[in-house]
Amino acid sequence: MIKLGIIGTSWITAMFLDAAVQTKAYELTTVYSRSQEKGQKFLSSLAFNTENVDVVTTLSDLYQNVDAVYIASPNALHFEQAKVAIQSGVHAIVEKPLFSNPAEFKQIENLLATHPDVLLFEAARHVHQPNFKLIQSIVKKMPKLQGATLVYQKYSSRYDAYLAGEEPNVLTKKYSAGALYDLGVYPIYAALAIYGAPNAVQYLPTLLRNGVDGNGVANLFYSGFNVTVIFGKTSNSYLSSEFYGLKDTISVSNIAELESVIYHDSAGQVNSVGAKPENNPMVREAQDFANIINDPIENHAEYNQWLQLAKQVNQTLFDLRQSAEIEFPADIKE
Repeated sequence: MIKLGIIGTSWITAMFLDAAVQTKAYELTTVYSRSQEKGQKFLSSLAFNTENVDVVTTLSDLYQNVDAVYIASPNALHFEQAKVAIQSGVHAIVEKPLFSNPAEFKQIENLLATHPDVLLFEAARHVHQPNFKLIQSIVKKMPKLQGATLVYQKYSSRYDAYLAGEEPNVLTKKYSAGALYDLGVYPIYAALAIYGAPNAVQYLPTLLRNGVDGNGVANLFYSGFNVTVIFGKTSNSYLSSEFYGLKDTISVSNIAELESVIYHDSAGQVNSVGAKPENNPMVREAQDFANIINDPIENHAEYNQWLQLAKQVNQTLFDLRQSAEIEFPADIKE
């Protein structure tokens, strides 16, 4: 069993823990929280036995009794928390986006080189889903690629607080947040996983009063085609995402959730080809990470592929921000 620690006590952490329990590959041993009370309250909300789980309030205590840590803190904190994990010999599973910029990624890459037995994962759950792998396989068979339109626009549960004058973590540059780094990362990840890194990018954001992007349109330019990405946190969209061949098209209900995949073939036939997703969409990624942790030599090639994809996504997100002149405090190093 992989002894697991967690940083972050939000709904997404609870979802990952549920997935980890379902794989039977992990054992939750330690919860890091800023206060004992908050940590204990989170444990009491979980649907499995947490009697032997410790709550700690320092990272040094967290890393004493775990093999891996799941990090789901605000984006700007990922770098330092993953850094300490790697230095402590602990595998790091970090919620997307992995880091704020390529400079942070490079530092962690160098650190991993000095700790060859430690693994780093970006928790991009959708690319581990069977329906996503199905999309990849269909695109590979298309005789001609003509790009895609990918949409993920969802009203943020914290936007009302923002409108009331607050500055939630997910809507502030202080924590390397905003539409691109919170929701846009899903379709950007999908595009790069399928088409590779783009030749050039452009981001056209709608900025809120504090300079953070509330929504926007990103263009990824490839040789012979483009990918248009539409995302935001200030309204809801019910548009499907589409991948274009010549006469054939793949239509996806939601590029992050992947509830359904429809293939319109070149003869005009409509085929429902996707499988019904699991109730918890994080089970597949949790199992994939466990497989590599338990047998890193056998799964070395796949691990490196994921890490390189994470690096490309990190660079692309940064390049998109640069094109829109959006700067995070994490970009400024003394």
